[in-house]
Amino acid sequence: MNAIVALCHFCELHGPRTLFCTEVLHAPLPQGAGSRDGAGRGEPADEDEGGIQMSSRIRAHSPAEGASAESSSPGPKKSDMCEGCRSLAAGHPGYISHDKETSIKYVSHQHPNHPQLFSIVRQACVRSLSCEVCPGREGPIFFGDEQHGFVFSHTFFIKDSLARGFQRWYSIIAIMMDRIYLINSWPFLLGKIRGIIDELQGKALKVFEAEQFGCPQRAQRMNTAFTPFLHQRNGNAARSLTSLTNDDSLWACLHTSFAWLLKACGSRLTEKLLEGAPTEDTLVQMEQLAELEEESESWDNSEAEEEEKGPALPEGAEGRELTKCPAESSLLSDCGAWQPRKLSVFKSLRHMRQVLGAPSFRTLAWHVLMGNQVIWKSRDSDLVHSAFEVLRTMLPVGCVRVVPYSSQYEEAYRCNFLGLSPHVQIPPHVLASGTSLVGPRDSERDHVAGCQLRVRTTPAGLRDSRAHVLTPSAPPSVGPTILNKMEAALTNQNLSVDVVDQCLVCLKEEWMNKVKVLFKFTKVDSRPKEDTQKLLSILGASEEDNVKLLKFWMTGLSKTYKSHLMSTVRSPMALEPRN
Repeated sequence: MNAIVALCHFCELHGPRTLFCTEVLHAPLPQGAGSRDGAGRGEPADEDEGGIQMSSRIRAHSPAEGASAESSSPGPKKSDMCEGCRSLAAGHPGYISHDKETSIKYVSHQHPNHPQLFSIVRQACVRSLSCEVCPGREGPIFFGDEQHGFVFSHTFFIKDSLARGFQRWYSIIAIMMDRIYLINSWPFLLGKIRGIIDELQGKALKVFEAEQFGCPQRAQRMNTAFTPFLHQRNGNAARSLTSLTNDDSLWACLHTSFAWLLKACGSRLTEKLLEGAPTEDTLVQMEQLAELEEESESWDNSEAEEEEKGPALPEGAEGRELTKCPAESSLLSDCGAWQPRKLSVFKSLRHMRQVLGAPSFRTLAWHVLMGNQVIWKSRDSDLVHSAFEVLRTMLPVGCVRVVPYSSQYEEAYRCNFLGLSPHVQIPPHVLASGTSLVGPRDSERDHVAGCQLRVRTTPAGLRDSRAHVLTPSAPPSVGPTILNKMEAALTNQNLSVDVVDQCLVCLKEEWMNKVKVLFKFTKVDSRPKEDTQKLLSILGASEEDNVKLLKFWMTGLSKTYKSHLMSTVRSPMALEPRN
């Protein structure tokens, strides 16, 4: 996270002062840091935890020490600082942590070395301890602007037996330029900074109670004659935070806490790039989910009403188990309601093509893409589920209507994928229509007249079975363009199964875009047939099979897209004449 976390203190002699700050460095260290980093000289690290390696090596001089540092550093001069305004001792190089995962460095010292950063931190320090104060003077607050950055500030008090009111005023601030990110990080920062404050206050309270027990200051002050307060304490007007907490490793611990805070706060929120508008499949799935929720709510309401009415049961009905539908009834559901089982009979389209053979698979794929009803008869319901799970990937979600396994025939307008048990008789008009395809079934059943193909690579679920393909009129040898491209991807052994799946997704999106153009051209704009033929030629879909495919896939368009087009046409802007 590109931010600065700092600990500030309100000194009774010098006003608001920055005690300790930690910043993130993505670039090389400031001048003098790289030469004294010591990483290549084998110096041991003080701490290595969670991917952050800490050491006490930054610079040879602190910006608040020495005459040479005073001339170039934006920090206050040594004469303007007291013991309470200083954090690191004279000659202390500061702290640096190396994040081995991201190659980011977390640097801690009393003041930022860059003049602009020093000005931003200085202004935030003054505002957090003077004008931007929450009710009660202790707690979190947010302020800032685009020019000087946005600040999360949490003010608090530390017990001091020698201070006015027996307490000193501090604040921990987090500064960054991204307002939205800082606001979204408010709960995280509040909890972690509150933990750091509680630890500091707990240590200071122990020291305060020990000092009060040994020499109570309240009674001593009350018994002393009135004199100016600052002169009464004999030069003890300011005490360092290390003495208030009796912790010599306080600044190293604060550096570790601030560095972890910056790393954790930066990794908890991630940005996601939305690649354009949702696809048609996504819209259809959302609509189907909404319909299922409405249907479930209506069922719940109707059941509640029936329970309130308390319907009387006929005599002798006590103890019976009432069911809404018989166990042997067909399970009619769309692709949104049908959750395919996790089966592995057919692993992919490529595997199905190897099992059925190239000619049978091409015939099967042609009927699927054209919207003809595919009937799969088998005793093994798992085999049928697995086959439909693979075949449905060739179609848009809105074009898939599945009855996974039924004991009776379902009409083509209700489903285009139908699984049947072997004893179910198919109506003669369906067999004679040529619009349905009867898929593999068991070898011991009487086979339908047609092309008989023995299964080649027989998996466990297809052992001792034959594939019977019924098609009075064989599909054209040319076929739709998407079928030819799909077969080219399946036969290319250099492409993995995952790559083939992505190719199929791209092909479906390409042809769904053509479907959208054709729908608007014909159904919304009502263009004549001559213009439609020209459009199909431009789209590269003038062949008969491509036209049939586009018309069938048009039924899979989402209601959201259709209503959006109709509302656009009816808008006043759309009624204006085109030049």
